Amino acid sequence: MNVQVLVATMNQTDHSLLEKMNIQSDVIVGNQCDRNEIEEFSYKSHSVKWLSFKERGVGLNRNNALMRAEAEIVLFADDDVVYETSYEKTIEQAFLELPDADVIIFDLKYPNKQRKPITKVKRLKKRDCMRFGAARIAARLNSIKLNGISFNLCFGGGTVFSSGEDTLFLNECLKKKLRIYSYPAVIACLQDERQSTWFEGYTDKFFYDKGVLFAVMNPAIAYVAALFHCTKHKEMYSEYGYRRAVKQMFKGIRYVKGKE
Repeated sequence: MNVQVLVATMNQTDHSLLEKMNIQSDVIVGNQCDRNEIEEFSYKSHSVKWLSFKERGVGLNRNNALMRAEAEIVLFADDDVVYETSYEKTIEQAFLELPDADVIIFDLKYPNKQRKPITKVKRLKKRDCMRFGAARIAARLNSIKLNGISFNLCFGGGTVFSSGEDTLFLNECLKKKLRIYSYPAVIACLQDERQSTWFEGYTDKFFYDKGVLFAVMNPAIAYVAALFHCTKHKEMYSEYGYRRAVKQMFKGIRYVKGKE
C-alpha cells in the first residue's frame, strides 16, 4: 500500500513547497500560475509530478492531480499544511485497520484555533461531512475512479461560488455508497500564514453561495436545511442578521431551482 499526496497550490516559482510541507511520500503538485509546464523528478527518493497550468479554480486543480494519480491511496492537500513525518505510515495503518473504508477523514492541528478533535473511529453520514475540509481526506483511488467521482468545478476558490467543493466531494462519495470513516490521528498541522482565498466575512454573497451549495447537495430538503443551519449558527450570524441570512440562502436555493 502506498500514499500519494495531491497538493492544490498557486503561483509557486520553485519547488521549495515540498520541504515546507514536509513531504515524505510520492506527490503530485497542481500549481495554478501563468505558464503551462509539466515536470517529473525525484525528491527524497519519492516521485514528484509538478503540474503548472494557466488555469484557475480549486476543483479543476484537484481534478488535474486526481486524474494523474497512481497510488493505492490518495491524500488531498492544501499548501498551508505541514505534515507529520509519520503521516504515510499513519494513513496506511488506518486503511489496514478499516479494510472496508473507501475514504478516511483524519485530524489536523490548528495552532491558533480551537477545533473539535476527532476522538474515535466512526462511520460518517451526510450530516457529519460538512465540517471537514479537503486537507483531511484520504481515499482509495480505485473507489474514486470506478465511481466517476471528482470535484465540482463551480465551487471553491477561483470559481463562481466561494466554497463547498470538499463538502460536495464527500456528498458524492456517500451518494455512490462509498464508506467514509473518521479516524483519531493527526497527520498535519495547519499553518495560519495566509488569508482565505474566498472568505470575506458574513456577506450577502457568503449566504447566497451557501444556499446554492445546499440546493446542489440536497435539493429536496434545501429550504429546511438552510433554516436549520441559520438557526444553529444564529449567534454567529447575529451581526449580519438571522432573517437576512435566511433570505439570502433562500435566494441561492431559488437560483438552483430555476426560480430566481
